[in-house]
Amino acid sequence: MGMNLSVEIGKIRMKNPVTTGSGTFGSGQELSDFVDLNMVGAITVKGVSLEPWKGNPYPRTVETPAGMLNAIGLQNDGVDNFISQKLPFLRQFDTPVIVNVVGQSVEEYAEVARRLDKAEGVSGIELNVSCPNVKQGCMVFGTSVEGITEVVQAVRQATSLTLITKLSPNVTDITAMARAAVDAGTDALSLINTLLGTAIDPWTQTFRLANITGGLSGPAIKPVALRMVWQVAQAVDVPIIGMGGIVTGTDAVEFLLAGADAVAVGTGTFINPKAAVDVAEGIASYMEKMKIDDVRELVGSVKTL
Repeated sequence: MGMNLSVEIGKIRMKNPVTTGSGTFGSGQELSDFVDLNMVGAITVKGVSLEPWKGNPYPRTVETPAGMLNAIGLQNDGVDNFISQKLPFLRQFDTPVIVNVVGQSVEEYAEVARRLDKAEGVSGIELNVSCPNVKQGCMVFGTSVEGITEVVQAVRQATSLTLITKLSPNVTDITAMARAAVDAGTDALSLINTLLGTAIDPWTQTFRLANITGGLSGPAIKPVALRMVWQVAQAVDVPIIGMGGIVTGTDAVEFLLAGADAVAVGTGTFINPKAAVDVAEGIASYMEKMKIDDVRELVGSVKTL
């Protein structure tokens, strides 16, 4: 029968368990000269808001040991521009499109979801309640049970698309946030978003980011991400997309073993534009070596010593 790499996240069927991390792959077209978009399991595009957002002032990124800090601030041209200008390009590929949705109010989240619900070629919504780089919305909702409940319920009523809620690691108990999102109607969860951090230039004695703080991503956060994915997998019974420092196929396998059904490759794309495809091939290579026929056999199968 051959090896099965396909997974299902809600109503989304992915040919392999690898998607792209929101904010690291643009809207897909930007990297299409380097990556065959038919080779990834899904394309998760950068955050889309109701109206255009300018983002934060520069400098907005800085390299850190084993990772990077970013304070982009979810710059984008708005949902109507995405639907009219970006989505037509993505429709030509045999790959599900997941749109990361952001907002400054519950009403904005719901309206973006409502417009995407009617757009041809959108398979799912990744509800971003966890970005640390905007002063209103996003992480404001994602760091309380009440906030998550309110925004997930509103978006659930606005769309029949598969709803994936992206969780923040910047909380005391991520399992409480996961349960709240599931109880409010989310179909799946993705985690983790970036950890809040900062960087200082000792020679100029200034912060390296104009925003002062930014989101830390890359291999440095992988142990934290793995721990949180494992905890959430024990707490809820919905599909999980795990992310945080995935660069290789074996990185991804660790997340699957911890309980993720699929993974997202983010910062690794900045190092290697083909990282998402290479990770998918790496998972297949691992399965072949371990004589595993179905990728779903790996999910949550980690053992204790």
